[in-house]
Amino acid sequence: MGYIESNLLADEKIVYKAKLHWIIFWKSWALIVLGIVFLLIQPIVAGIIIAIGVLAMIAPIIDYATSEFGVTTKRVIIKVGFLRRKTLELLLRHVEAISVDQSVTGRIFNYGSVTLTGTGGVREVFHNISAPLEFRRQIQGEAT
Repeated sequence: MGYIESNLLADEKIVYKAKLHWIIFWKSWALIVLGIVFLLIQPIVAGIIIAIGVLAMIAPIIDYATSEFGVTTKRVIIKVGFLRRKTLELLLRHVEAISVDQSVTGRIFNYGSVTLTGTGGVREVFHNISAPLEFRRQIQGEAT
């Protein structure tokens, strides 16, 4: 059971869940592929590059496994981080604005940053969310 499920209020149901996009792994995979290419030319260098790529993948794997983005019938609940945890639980009626920022690559691969602004000056930005426009649509759909 994840953070969202364990923190639901009475009569609250999960409407939509989002995850981080797989693009967070691209640097690690690029290093591993580069290492594989180097296997034919210089095996020792290739082994080092592949090892660096595998080590570089640890942080994104932890981020991917421990980040949760959810919309419920009453709130937007977001949790990121493992050792250093950051959470946002914003009642839907307190959401003032939702903005989505996507680069050209983000539009092609369907990921981006979502900024939630709530009453009282709450403003949080969450990066590399998969299908950010759908996440925004779900929040807006529940808020009405």
